[in-house]
Amino acid sequence: MKELLKKLINAQTTAEKGELVAAKIIADEFSRFNINSSIDSWGQNRANVIAHIESNKQKPALLFVCHLDVVGPGQANWKHPPFAAVERDGKIYGRGAADMKGGIAAAVTAIGEIVNSATELQGDIIFLAAAGEETDSCGSDRFVRDCNWLPELAGVAIPEPTDFAVVTTHRGMLWLKISTKGKTAHSSTPELGVNAITSMNSVLDQLLNYKINVEPHEFLGSCSMSINTITGGKALNVVPDQCDIGIDIRTVPAQNHNDIITDLKKILAKLKADNPQFDAELSVIRQVESLETDRHCDFVKNFCSAVGVVETKAVGFTTDGPFFAPLQAPVVIFGPGKPQLCHKPDEYIQITDLEKALNHYKNLLLQFLT
Repeated sequence: MKELLKKLINAQTTAEKGELVAAKIIADEFSRFNINSSIDSWGQNRANVIAHIESNKQKPALLFVCHLDVVGPGQANWKHPPFAAVERDGKIYGRGAADMKGGIAAAVTAIGEIVNSATELQGDIIFLAAAGEETDSCGSDRFVRDCNWLPELAGVAIPEPTDFAVVTTHRGMLWLKISTKGKTAHSSTPELGVNAITSMNSVLDQLLNYKINVEPHEFLGSCSMSINTITGGKALNVVPDQCDIGIDIRTVPAQNHNDIITDLKKILAKLKADNPQFDAELSVIRQVESLETDRHCDFVKNFCSAVGVVETKAVGFTTDGPFFAPLQAPVVIFGPGKPQLCHKPDEYIQITDLEKALNHYKNLLLQFLT
């Protein structure tokens, strides 16, 4: 299991590198357990890997959903090289160690050990490791659009790093881009142009005072909005004709993304009415709905019992979980690793947590499928 995790970290599954190498590593690991799997690849290096272990189908199946990709290591210095998978002081360091290759390694090993134990399964095991969760969820979306072959599901387990909390509720995500348009001119005669950065300043002033109208959620509270990127201008001696900002909005269950989009379009229309030279457009970069699984349903109760957890939890981050809503099965997020280490330098996972996750996933398989 440790060696599998190290290989997955070594695979460097950033957006630039893609997931195909990691998918092949997992397929090879399943082969070691005499489990057949298939790789669904597209483009030059994008890939999902899927395993389906069939049973006598006396019980509904359990679907494990993981993601293969990682965010880049960033510009900050790492104590250990981000893709070297250094093992030290009971930890394995590397980008993806917690998010979520530790969970993948534990789930794959648990499935392999249960199958090799000759346990008679009464429900199928389905495993998916998907592409693109960190960017556009293309892998999960691709899987769900072509999953008519799936048997009835007891539920979906996602081994994201939750530090072994059973998560049934999380925020959604709405990524927006606002672009202001201007007119170039020489910077010595700025009055002959329209400065897109100045126009964006008007937008930012409005956004600072904008409050999203939402009823706070019982566990998640209100939604959040953060302006996280800005680009504009190409040269110091040219009046810029375009400026872009990126906005990250995290939504709560029952909140309508279109209401927010409509509000922001009204703000841009008002600025245009006040200043005929103002020109801007809004576009949706990515959106994922929030997740809210009934924490009182039988699947969640049995899940908690299998892993020794009393209370479920709600979290602010987002997963691929909502993409599986069309399957009409309860979704639970549960895995090893501390979520506060995600996307940070010197990401790591405790080896004891890997072993703990292995035992938990084996217990889940036995709880639901035997």
